[in-house]
Amino acid sequence: MEEPVDTATAILASAAVLLRERSFDDISYRALADEVGISERTIYRQYPTRAHLLAALSNWIEQTRFPLPPFVTVSDFCAAVHERFRAFDASPAYAFVGARASAISPTLGTEPAYITRAIEAMLDVAAPTLNRRDRRRVAASLRYFASAMFWARLRTSFDLDADEICDAFDRAVGTVLARLPDATWAKP
Repeated sequence: MEEPVDTATAILASAAVLLRERSFDDISYRALADEVGISERTIYRQYPTRAHLLAALSNWIEQTRFPLPPFVTVSDFCAAVHERFRAFDASPAYAFVGARASAISPTLGTEPAYITRAIEAMLDVAAPTLNRRDRRRVAASLRYFASAMFWARLRTSFDLDADEICDAFDRAVGTVLARLPDATWAKP
């Protein structure tokens, strides 16, 4: 028995299908409505602007195509991001949607993303005496380096593959964490 799919999810799933053939900019609300089998007005009700559609599509793709494996330690985090970058290389059209959405997402949402909360939790364990302001700064830096935007920038600007992007990520993370005072790190 097939599970019922809500309209919003059906729209996002259809948009993902269309991304295999064209870019996000080439997906019109009319074409999307035809693909889903609903009216264009219904799509506008769900996603009033293309920015709303882009942000929702990016979140849906992130959850369904690029779920970040759980991590507790910094090495777990790096391994999870490496896996993610390799998945981005396998589905670049989806990753580029995530990169583009992350450039506009601060205007659409105020809640910290799952990955930000997970990085902060990791830092709470690894560097328990790190003050709140510095923890947020470090988490923001690590989140950027783990993002589709970072991957896309290195992929398009420097023509790097996933392994080379993973190396650049590791160096960036090492540089950020090396700036923390020794006293902030948990003692074994």
